[in-house]
Order: sequence, then structure tokens, then C-alpha cells
Amino acid sequence: MQKLLDTSLGNTKVSKTESLAPGVRLASLSLMPDKIICPQSGSADCFNLCIKKSGRGRFENVAQGRQLKTDYWHHDRDGFLTQLKRELANFEKLCYRTNKRPVVRLNVLSDIQWERHGIPQAFPTINFYDYTKQAHRIGKTPANYRLMFSYSGAAKYQHQVQRALKTNAPISVVFTEYPTDPNYRFLGRPVIDGDRSDLINVNAGPVIIGLRYKNTGASADTIAESTFVVDPNQPFLNLIARVA
Repeated sequence: MQKLLDTSLGNTKVSKTESLAPGVRLASLSLMPDKIICPQSGSADCFNLCIKKSGRGRFENVAQGRQLKTDYWHHDRDGFLTQLKRELANFEKLCYRTNKRPVVRLNVLSDIQWERHGIPQAFPTINFYDYTKQAHRIGKTPANYRLMFSYSGAAKYQHQVQRALKTNAPISVVFTEYPTDPNYRFLGRPVIDGDRSDLINVNAGPVIIGLRYKNTGASADTIAESTFVVDPNQPFLNLIARVA
């Protein structure tokens, strides 16, 4: 099987994150998303607006490579996990040889509960981070695995949003454009520029991580009708959520 981890910074956001943290080296894993490895994508109404076709994902060879990795996960879980652990061990050694702190994002395009498979537990000196739409995971991962919650306004998803708001975890929101008003609040929280660095984001505390919508090839009507992408210029969307 091809290499699972990307250590060449092929993902734009991962590359930008590392460039702002000179003492850090990042690795990432990009699978082709589906509704099994993204179990909340249906209720969150985000599957059709997924960034899987953005950036390098628009190239057929990249998409095929991601699909092969996802097929590997589904059809040979033990083999996948064995290879992933081997690659993580090699990455860890490389980082220490080069005097870098290893940081890994395993869910670039997926939402797998890696803690259930013992991955962060097996590498306590690697810092792992991810975005998740599964609010029950927040606060339940090992100390070296930090999570940020991913928002959607879909009605079926609001119990997840309410649960996330009871924590101090950062919440990411995709905006049609970044809010320009410095006093703008969403869900009662201040908004920070989430496109700068994921290492800043994951340590930001109870804020909104504002992400600009990336071109996914979706039509303007699909974007406008989506509950996943928020227009900050519509005041009725700038809500203070009622936490039960």
C-alpha cells in the first residue's frame, strides 16, 4: 500500500500551520470522505460542500490516492492501523533527529475516533489534533489529542452544537466571507481568523474559529441554501445560542 501519512505539507492549511511554528513538524492523513468515516455529515448537511475537491483534491491522481486509503481502512483495518503506527513511529524518529516537535492531524477530511483505536495512546510524545462533528468526543480524548468542534446550522445537528457549547473547545464556523466587524459574535462567542494556523486555533479556548468558504465546485444556489456555510451579513444568523 502507498504511504498513508503526508509529511511533505501537501495540504495548504497544514503547510501554513507549520510555517508559523518553526519548532514544529507536521504530518497529516487525508482520506476520501464518505458517510461512514464522517458519521455526522448527513445530519450536519455538509457532505455536498465538503472540501474534498478543493486545492489538490481537484486532481484525479490525488482523489484516487485518497480513495485507495479509505478503501484500505474499510477492508483491512488491522493492516491500515499497523502501517499507520509504523509511519508514525518513523515520523517521530525523524522529528527528534531534526530537533522538531511532532504534530499530527489524522482527520484532514474524515472524522474517525482514533482514540478508540489506541493511536494517540501509543504515541504520547506526539501531539495530535483534529476537527470533529462528534461532540461527545470533546474532553474524552487523551491529553495529547486535542479537538475542535465543527459547526453547522442544520436542525438535525443542533443537539451536537448545544453539547459542544457546554465545553471550552473552540468551534469552527465556515463563513461565506470573514466577518469584518471586530465586535461580531456568533453563538455568543468572539470570532478569530481560523485560516492562519491550526495550532493557534486548537489552543484558542471558547471562541469561534472563522473559516472562509473554500471553492468546492458547488453551485451558488447550493451554497446559499446550505445551513453549513454562514453569511455573516445576515443579522438573524448572528445568534446567541441557548445552552440547555
